[in-house]
Amino acid sequence: MQKFDEMYTAVPYGQASDAAPVRPHYQTFAEWLARQDPLVMASRRDEAEMVFRRVGITFAVYGDKDEQGAGSERLIPFDLIPRIISQQDWAMMERGLVQRVTALNRFVHDVYHGQDILKAGLVPRDQVERNAQFRPQMIGVDVPNQVYSHISGIDIVRAANAQGQGEYYVLEDNLRVPSGVSYMLEDRKMMMRLFPKLFSAHKVAPVAHYPDLLLETLRESSPATTAEPTVVVLTPGMHNSAYFEHAFLAQQMGIELVEGQDLFTRDNFVYMRTTRGPRRVDVIYRRVDDDYLDPRVFRSSSTLGCAGLIEAYRAGHVSICNAVGTGVADDKSIYPFVPAMIEFYLGEKPILNNVPTWMCRKPEDLAYTLAHLSELVVKEVHGAGGYGMLVGPAASKAEIEAFRQALLARPDGYIAQPTLSLSSCPTYVESGLAPRHIDLRPYVLCGKSVQMVPGGLTRVALKEGSLVVNSSQGGGTKDTWILES
Repeated sequence: MQKFDEMYTAVPYGQASDAAPVRPHYQTFAEWLARQDPLVMASRRDEAEMVFRRVGITFAVYGDKDEQGAGSERLIPFDLIPRIISQQDWAMMERGLVQRVTALNRFVHDVYHGQDILKAGLVPRDQVERNAQFRPQMIGVDVPNQVYSHISGIDIVRAANAQGQGEYYVLEDNLRVPSGVSYMLEDRKMMMRLFPKLFSAHKVAPVAHYPDLLLETLRESSPATTAEPTVVVLTPGMHNSAYFEHAFLAQQMGIELVEGQDLFTRDNFVYMRTTRGPRRVDVIYRRVDDDYLDPRVFRSSSTLGCAGLIEAYRAGHVSICNAVGTGVADDKSIYPFVPAMIEFYLGEKPILNNVPTWMCRKPEDLAYTLAHLSELVVKEVHGAGGYGMLVGPAASKAEIEAFRQALLARPDGYIAQPTLSLSSCPTYVESGLAPRHIDLRPYVLCGKSVQMVPGGLTRVALKEGSLVVNSSQGGGTKDTWILES
C-alpha cells in the first residue's frame, strides 16, 4: 500500500530535517522548523495546553463519567505542525465542495417535493423513505432559498493513487449538526499567538471571518421580512460534548445562546424569553438533533426542544438551520449515490470522488465484504464519531467475528470501504517528530450563495498507525493553512 506524506516527498523521519525531500509549498516552513530548539517547541506545546485548558476548550466524553455522572471533560490535543495546502489544491477542492453541497441540497429538496431522482430509479425509494432520518413532516414544506444544509462539514481524506500522487476523496458528508469549527478558529489563534513570525513568512489565507459569514448565512435564511432578523443558537445544554462550541459561536456572532426552556410558541410564532419580555425569533441555528426539537412531533419525553416549534416551522414563521430532515442525505447508505446526484441535478461529473464503497444490503457486496473483513473498513450507516466501525487490518479475530455476525443479522445497516492509507503529516509525539494520519473537514455555508473560509479542521490520529482521527477516539487537531500564493 503506497503512502503519501503532506510535507515530504519521501518519509525521512529520524533524519536531519535539512536532508529531507520537502514539497515546495512546505519549503519555507521546513527551513524554519529545522532551526527550532526542541526544548522551545516543547514549551510551546505546554503553553498551548495551558491556554486551551484555561479558556475551557474541551469536549465531553459520554463513555467516561465523572462523579456527577456527566461526561468527563477532555482537551483535544493540539499539534504545533500545521497542515499546509497549496492554493492550486484548495481551488480544486473548493470547486468540488460547492458542487457537492449544491447537489446534496437539491437532493433533500427533491426528496420532500417531486422525488424525481427516486422516480428515475437512481436512488432506491426504500433507502430514503425507510431511512431513520427521513421526516414525513417535511413533505411539501418550502424552506428559504431551498437550502436544507446551511452548514455542511465534508470530511476529506488524501491517499496515494497508483502513480504515488496524493488524491483527495470525500469520506463522509455531515449535514445535520456538523461540529468542530470552533477548534479550527482556536487552532489558528493559538498558532498566531505562539509563532507570529511564521505568518509574516507565509501568505496564509485568513479564517477569522467565519463567524461573520455564518451569521450572514443564517440571516439570509430568515423567513421574516424584517431587515434585522433575530437569530439564536439552540443548545442541548452544558453537558453536551460540543457545548464549548455552541457558546463560542453565539458569542462570536453576538447572538443569544438558548436552551429549549428559553423558547415558547404562540400563534405559530416562536419567542424567546428575555428580561424585557418575549422577543420573536426568526432563525434558530440548532445544535439539537431532530428527535429532540419538538415533543409534540418527535420524542415526547424531550425537554431539549420547544413544543409547537415544528408547527411554526411548517407555517413558515421561523427557520431552522440546518433544516429538519436534512439527515436523510448524510446517512452512509445514501453516500454512495452522491456522484449520481451530481450528474442528475447539475449535469456535471464529480470533481471530488467518493471512496469506493460496498453496500452490504446488496447480496454480492455483502458476500465480498464477508470474504474480506480483515482488509476492509466496515461502518454502521448511522454511526458517527468513530464508533460502530471495524478497521479490519487493526482488528482482532474476535472483533472481526463479532462484525461478521452483525453483518449477517442486519446487512442493510452497514457499508464497507477499502482501508485507505490516509496521508500523513509530521506531528509532535513523545518521541519527537513522527508521521501521523490526518483528514480534513472544511465547512461549507449555504445561504443565498455558497461560500466558505479557506481551510477547515485538520484532525490527526495520534496513535501510531491509527486511521481513526475522531477526538472521541484519542485524535487531535492541527491548524490548516491555505497558501494564498
